[in-house]
Amino acid sequence: MVLQELWAALSGASGAALACCLVAAVVVLRWSGRRTAQGAVARARRRQQASLETMGKAAQRFRLQNPDLDSETLLALPLPQLVQKLRSGELSPEVALFSYLGKAWEVNKGTNCVISYLADCETQLSQTLAGPKRGLLYGVPVSLKECFSYKGQDSTLGLSLNEGMPAECDSVVVQVLKLQGAVPFVHTNIPQSMFSYDCSNPLFGQTINPWRSCKSPGGSSGGEGALIAAGGSLLGLGSDIGGSIRFPSAFCGICGLKPTSNRLSKSGLKGCVYGQVAVHISVGPMARDVESLALCLRALLSEDMFRLDPTVPPLPFREEVYTSSQPLRVGYYETDNYTRPTPAMKRALLETKQRLEAAGHTLVPFLPSDIPHALETLSTGGLFSDGGQSFLRNFKGDFVDNCLGDLVLILKLPSWLKGLIAFLLKPVFPRLSSFLGSLRSRSAGKLWELQHEIELYRHNVIAQWKALDLDVLLTPMLSPAMDLNAPGKATGAVSYTLLYNCLDFPAGVVPVTTVTAEDEAQMEHYRGYFGDFWDKVLQKAMKKSIGLPVAVQCVALPWQEELCLRLMREVERLMSPEKQPS
Repeated sequence: MVLQELWAALSGASGAALACCLVAAVVVLRWSGRRTAQGAVARARRRQQASLETMGKAAQRFRLQNPDLDSETLLALPLPQLVQKLRSGELSPEVALFSYLGKAWEVNKGTNCVISYLADCETQLSQTLAGPKRGLLYGVPVSLKECFSYKGQDSTLGLSLNEGMPAECDSVVVQVLKLQGAVPFVHTNIPQSMFSYDCSNPLFGQTINPWRSCKSPGGSSGGEGALIAAGGSLLGLGSDIGGSIRFPSAFCGICGLKPTSNRLSKSGLKGCVYGQVAVHISVGPMARDVESLALCLRALLSEDMFRLDPTVPPLPFREEVYTSSQPLRVGYYETDNYTRPTPAMKRALLETKQRLEAAGHTLVPFLPSDIPHALETLSTGGLFSDGGQSFLRNFKGDFVDNCLGDLVLILKLPSWLKGLIAFLLKPVFPRLSSFLGSLRSRSAGKLWELQHEIELYRHNVIAQWKALDLDVLLTPMLSPAMDLNAPGKATGAVSYTLLYNCLDFPAGVVPVTTVTAEDEAQMEHYRGYFGDFWDKVLQKAMKKSIGLPVAVQCVALPWQEELCLRLMREVERLMSPEKQPS
């Protein structure tokens, strides 16, 4: 799609531009002869099938042994109530695990969200039953995004080079979950390399949005979003470097929190690029409601985590901040002036603003400065400061999934050609021009300059925030769900989420409404701010969405996760009162 638009834009330009395109085309043709990774794909599919068969048999065996079990009632319980019943002995951890095991197995048939069954959860369950009832998550089944290392299991990231390389030990957050009594039971699907907000890869295929089969569940924590939304899990862990927790939460109609980057341990988190520190990745919870996110954070922010990973600041969960009822001073913006909000997005933001004001909170217009520079230069430049070479090494001899759009091909262009095409595109496609211009390799000195720019930008936005005496911020969140394979062709639409990875502010999403027929009708007249193909893809990919969930985003300053959750809880209380725990 991108390459076709490049050709269309440049074919009528100068002979030099045409020559550049021809050179690029020749280079692309040379790449088309890459060797395949069919063996790895076949092995991964066999492993997935065998794992799911084991999972299905375990669930069926338990069902036959307990024919009178009312699993539907158990599956409908909010996490706090389930924990209460498990600790009181009213429900057994065994019943909880196998109920969710059976449900996840059923859900997976329609969504392809589960990669593997973590079969040693049955051994862990036996140990849990034999010991005292310890931990805030005693007996709770928990799902994990595939990037969380789990002893004896692959974390492939959808890449052939990682197939057949099981982890030697659990990641720190998995260890803490177990120490808190939780029982991890499945690994969930991701987009290849995790650099996409869709969810598909050559090893395990496409994950489907449980609300509508033609729609993406979002990514890169897409398997988690689909599984939780469809009822196959009530708590999961995801990761986020550009919106990877927030996109699937919004697209699937659940809640998700991206904390400050080092609030939770990342030790044992598998990635495809290491050492990139300009834009930080975060680990965070995903669940049906805000209280479940808070409970998970309480459990993880424990002495166990601070002991296992001393690089994490020993900041326990601040209950008094989360439960405070003092009115909030809330900044807000209706648009970032980069990605035009869909009619449903704008309505969701305005309705939430009105409810917050009616509840006694103060709403103040606020828009962080210089968002295009933060996105196009600081974030993209930070993520690909080596020209994408570290990223590309993961794809040697491998298939490239459609969910990545043309990213891999563009990164393979010689640096001089990226720069030349960026120069020629600037008058017609300024966003793509800036994007391409930021993908070139930098010297160590230039990288330090970029990282210093990011520091200065963060300080500037914080100063703006404090000048208005804001507590928190309310923003639109990209939604509803886009068509399958569309996210990779609409890179600019990450603007509402990527900004807060660049700033390293905690940010979470809460579903507040669904797309109406009127929203759908107005979408016919949707035009983006730039009129480029990213805008056109977005307009087309958001159609046929009546009834799909729409979310808003809540943001706080660094290390203020409890305050972010407090705004999320207030939004949920006002917009979705049925989700409030009894």
